[in-house]
Amino acid sequence: MGLFDLFASREDREKHQLEKLAKKLTEKYGPPENRQKVIDQLGSLGTAAALATLCLRFTVVVEPGIADGEEKETTRRILVEAGDAAVEPLLRFVHEQEDGIAWGLHALAGILPADRVKAAAVKELAHLSRVYSRDPDKKLVLLKWLVEHHAGVGSAEVEDALVPLLEDFSDDVRISTTRALAALGPSERAREALIQLLLRDRDNARVRGEVLGALADLGADVKGFRPSVEALLVEPFFLDREGRVKRRA
Repeated sequence: MGLFDLFASREDREKHQLEKLAKKLTEKYGPPENRQKVIDQLGSLGTAAALATLCLRFTVVVEPGIADGEEKETTRRILVEAGDAAVEPLLRFVHEQEDGIAWGLHALAGILPADRVKAAAVKELAHLSRVYSRDPDKKLVLLKWLVEHHAGVGSAEVEDALVPLLEDFSDDVRISTTRALAALGPSERAREALIQLLLRDRDNARVRGEVLGALADLGADVKGFRPSVEALLVEPFFLDREGRVKRRA
């Protein structure tokens, strides 16, 4: 027993122990049995702090991939079995971490109703739309989750989170947001926001094609913008008599 263990408070000793376990848990090149032992140990502890530490297993990728997937699935299962005790640690994980977010959402989906998981993803996207982030990956993961799990279920809250992302510096984020808005269903706000993106990115062929495709999928018209949009049409898109964007078969 070291001097730290002799004189530190119980809370400080527990924190120190979890820090050591977190280091072992995220050691990419260590023996897999070491990580598995820590996973089991943290699950047995079952405290909020232990479960928060356990979530960190989602942040690293180890080789071989089969072992990585098995360890992460074991981690997810333990968190789901912990039930309500794991909710707050998982929500903090989704908010604070950049990597492994899809696994965190997957674990939450095993505990909470779908609408609460959706609310967590939307809340984090709203936060990310207001802060600078050099790496777009977290936004892309959250947008993909919305499209895969909540297509056709739009709302004002979702639009409040997504529309600002149409001005993100990353082409991939703007494109993924365009796809998400199209998947979540038509609305006047989404229609206008997509048209404004089309006009801003008129010289960006990737974004332009995605926006035109989204407008066609939504059955949206370009009322109020017809001359400007007509000048940007490329095959296979055209406007019908009512000004709706259509795609030739």
